[in-house]
Amino acid sequence: MYLLGYDIGSSSVKASLVNAESGKCVSSAFFPKTEAEIIAVKPGWAEQDPGNWWENLKLATQAVLAESGVNAEDIKAIGISYQMHGLVCVDKNQQVLRPAIIWCDSRAVPYGQKAFETLGEETCLSHLLNSPGNFTASKLAWIKENEPSVYEKIHKIMLPGDYIAMKLSGTICTTVSGLSEGMFWDFKNNRVADFLMDYYGFDSSLIADIKPTFSEQGRVNAAAAAELGLKEGTPITYRAGDQPNNALSLNVFNPGEIASTAGTSGVVYGVNGEVNYDPKSRVNTFAHVNHAAGQTRLGVLLCINGTGILNSWVKRTVAPEGISYNDMNQLAAQAPIGSAGISILPFGNGAERMLENKEIGCSIHGINFNQHGKQHIIRAAQEGIVFSFKYGIDIMEQMGIPVQKIHAGKANMFLSPLFRETLAGVTGAVIELYDTDGSVGAAKGAGIGVGIYKDNNEAFVTLEKLEVIEPKVADRQAYADAYARWKHCLIC
Repeated sequence: MYLLGYDIGSSSVKASLVNAESGKCVSSAFFPKTEAEIIAVKPGWAEQDPGNWWENLKLATQAVLAESGVNAEDIKAIGISYQMHGLVCVDKNQQVLRPAIIWCDSRAVPYGQKAFETLGEETCLSHLLNSPGNFTASKLAWIKENEPSVYEKIHKIMLPGDYIAMKLSGTICTTVSGLSEGMFWDFKNNRVADFLMDYYGFDSSLIADIKPTFSEQGRVNAAAAAELGLKEGTPITYRAGDQPNNALSLNVFNPGEIASTAGTSGVVYGVNGEVNYDPKSRVNTFAHVNHAAGQTRLGVLLCINGTGILNSWVKRTVAPEGISYNDMNQLAAQAPIGSAGISILPFGNGAERMLENKEIGCSIHGINFNQHGKQHIIRAAQEGIVFSFKYGIDIMEQMGIPVQKIHAGKANMFLSPLFRETLAGVTGAVIELYDTDGSVGAAKGAGIGVGIYKDNNEAFVTLEKLEVIEPKVADRQAYADAYARWKHCLIC
């Protein structure tokens, strides 16, 4: 038995085939091989053609079937992970009416801000757990006002994963998790957020039928089967946005468990067991994959723009020319914890939501020309990134999320021993590194949805743990002192 997982990203579409019995990935492929185009007609806009997602999915599917030699008859279920917060609009014939407005498009910010102010911050936060912000509902409001002829033809609105499921099956549906990331879900009343729909003047018919995250959400129809080489009738049994799905991929399901990534930007995603929100809206809260009316499981999402991009900048401009990241990490390790007094604020990649949407830039504090060298600056950069994670984790802990263990893939910044040890040291959390990715996680999610696995523990029993990093008690005070100095620079 095999499971097929898709990850619909803004850079590429990846497919993975997983052996359901062994839990091992037997084949993966992604397309395009160069980064997918993002259409930016105006500054701050970001759109993609959903048809290109489908074409790349077709190529990836054909590649994994050819490489693995797996018979399509043996694929028992399909799961979908997708880029969050996008907006796809289709007419009654399921034809796309305009390019998708994707997650990083900022044109709808004024619409969300006006809704936040008009409806009231307390109303929005207590019901939506977020400001309407730049999310899917506000993007639809932009279309309603600026493209009325398009708006009038809309039959259903969808997230990118909903669109892919529709193309596979001909069935249009969505999930509570998906609706929550679009700001369409009222957590207080456990239903579609009628008050926001009414404010924007949206008809309730635009919302697709709601299915559980782990359930049959359609079956591959004859047309898709012919295009992709799949078996007609194969069920689609799981879908989730990329960050909830990343948490699932790392077997993060319960309160106090944390999933993290640290690429160009960084994400800390914690599971909360109670309905709560940050009154300053510095983090976002969505329904996690296992959220249900009788079981509160909310994903609290902290995004930090200035993460690996600072480390790469240091490599280009500060470190010795031609040095590798591994050699750079070894050079940084020559400096003591706290970088002998240097603190770097890593926020040079745009406004940070964690800092209440302030754009404070990157700054270096405490350099002594007679004491400090490259090793101190390199270490201070990594420590500054970690301290920004700690600052966000403090917000999450104030919301009732006890951070005891951090799950991450062994990739990007988590390849650095110094980064890992600093994160464990300053948070006091155990860090566990795994070998997994989003498309493999989506396949495992499909296995839960179709009933091959009875629960997440069974699905992820074969998840390969690569390394465990325990906080060093002896270094606890040194990390605490360094973080306190960094935080003082931030506040001042």
